[in-house]
Amino acid sequence: MKQTHAQFHLAIAVFDLEVSRQFYRDVLGGEEGRSTDNLIDFNFYGHHLVLHIAPEQCARTSGTFESKFHDEKVTVPHFGLNFDRQTWSELAERIKSRNYPFVDPPHVRMAGKPGEHATLFIMDPSGNALEFKAFKNHDEVFSKIFDPKTRDLSSLEAEVAAAVYQT
Repeated sequence: MKQTHAQFHLAIAVFDLEVSRQFYRDVLGGEEGRSTDNLIDFNFYGHHLVLHIAPEQCARTSGTFESKFHDEKVTVPHFGLNFDRQTWSELAERIKSRNYPFVDPPHVRMAGKPGEHATLFIMDPSGNALEFKAFKNHDEVFSKIFDPKTRDLSSLEAEVAAAVYQT
């Protein structure tokens, strides 16, 4: 069967539907769809995001940790989207203009290397970590260091060699 449309679907737990509705709609720009007393559907930049109210007995434990990624730390687990630069910049500005705090403010990661991208991290009101990115070259989202299709291979050789021989 030929697939004509692929759309990511994610369902997450939230603790206050109204606060979460305002955050995903007003801060992040999601378009609200169906809703009931226990869930809200969002068109989240073309993807299907569903916010489910978490039962009161479901105490949120901090199941997040920081993982090393190219000399930086990222919060895991997290979800987010890869945008074009303009959409990413507009979202970053939208978050700033609403005085919403960044966990990791907008910056460039992997500068000058394959996979260079702008990134930012925030937490939603229920503690779900979100990352939004914009790649300098979107074709490098899945690039590998030694993939012949990846540009600037030599720029990583010294770094890789140093890591291999470090004790």
